[in-house]
Order: sequence, then structure tokens, then C-alpha cells
Amino acid sequence: MVFMCYRYSVPGPDLLKKTFQAKMNVEWERKFHIGGFDFPKAPVIINDNPNEILLFNWGLIPHWVKDIQSANSIRQRTANARAETIYDKPSFRNAAKNKHCLVLADGFFEWRWIGGQSFPYYIHLTNHKTFAIAGLWESWKNPDNNDYIYTYTIITCDANPLMAKIHNKKQRMPVILKENDWKKWLEKDIDKKDSLNILKPYDETDMKAYTISKLITAKDKNPNVPEVLEPFNYTRLKSLEQRGLF
Repeated sequence: MVFMCYRYSVPGPDLLKKTFQAKMNVEWERKFHIGGFDFPKAPVIINDNPNEILLFNWGLIPHWVKDIQSANSIRQRTANARAETIYDKPSFRNAAKNKHCLVLADGFFEWRWIGGQSFPYYIHLTNHKTFAIAGLWESWKNPDNNDYIYTYTIITCDANPLMAKIHNKKQRMPVILKENDWKKWLEKDIDKKDSLNILKPYDETDMKAYTISKLITAKDKNPNVPEVLEPFNYTRLKSLEQRGLF
């Protein structure tokens, strides 16, 4: 199975607070890699509280889910939401109307498939700045203990030319918001038309990508280490590219 945006990296608290001009009253350390299937807590800024960075769990649980078993099942399929259908899909349409968030990151990971093999890439902005991915959030009340669980999903869109080459099976990418759209995405009265106009592919000329090692999927190693971001050259990939197999 080929997924969309299921892995990304996040800066430490000082850089997050400086970049987004927001307070952060929760403990956080720089993450070189987080993966969606772990349903981790990660920094977001929500439209209900745009001046504070909070930690929500990745993998959206819709408000209408009835029990924890159903919640754990559905969140395996809601780490990503397609921009084209967020107002139509039952899992996302409530959040699309009134629960927008910024998902804070400084890079993300994707796989490129060539000649029957896959090669991981790390993608970041050319200026190495921290950025915001468009997201949706929800609060869900667990009927077993009345506790609230706060979750989010990352919105994806069609890939730009750079990402179409890398993520060449799905040709999707996370919606990286332009800095002047951060506040607009969080406006409480933003309508469907304006929302969808924002959810567009980021300019490829402002992005960079390079191959990394397969440490991110090593079963016996922790990928949340600086080494996961180090460039790694694949002789096989270079050979395939020279032969035009891409």
C-alpha cells in the first residue's frame, strides 16, 4: 500500500514560538521524525485558539464516533484528508466547516518508486524555514471515561512537478500554506470557496529534496535521530535515472 503524507519533522519549541508568534505551555522537543501510524501528539495551532501552540494526536477521530474501538479503527484512515473532498467525506466535513488548524513542521518524507524499488526522500523549503501544513481538527468524547481526545489530520493536494517526480505513485503532497495564508486559514468565518482556493500545491521552486537512508523504516532502530535527515546516495537510483527509468 502506498500512502501520502505519513511522516514529517518538527522543530523545537523556541523556533515554533518565534515563527508563529504564539505561546506554548506544553512540553515539546525537536522531532526529526514522527510517523502517522503511531498516532503521536504533535504541535498544532487551531482556529479556536490561534495564539497558542497545542499538542493534538495525529489521526482524526470524528465527533460522531460512538466508541473507542471505532475511534481506534477510523483514525488509521484519517491521518490524511484529500483537499478535493474534505467538504464531502463524513469523516472530515464537519471539521472542514469550522475546525481548521495549522500543522507545524520543517520538512516531510516521501518515497519514490523506480524499477521496482523504493527510495526515501526528505523534502523541505529552500530557505529551511519552519512552515505550516493545512489541517483539520476534532474533539471527541470517550464515553468510557468522559475524557476528550483532540486529534488532527493533514490535508493533501495534487503534487507540484517536484513532488510528482518523487511521490510518483500517488502524486500527492501535503498542502503547505503560504505564510500570508496562515491567518486566513484560521479565520472562523472562512467559507468553502476561500478554503479550497488556499488548498493548492506549493511552488516547487521554493522547495528542495534529497535522498536519505532507509533508517526511517528500520524495525530495530529509532528514526527520531538527527541521522535520519542526513543525505544518502543510492548507486542504483543514479543508474536508473541515467537510463531514463523515472
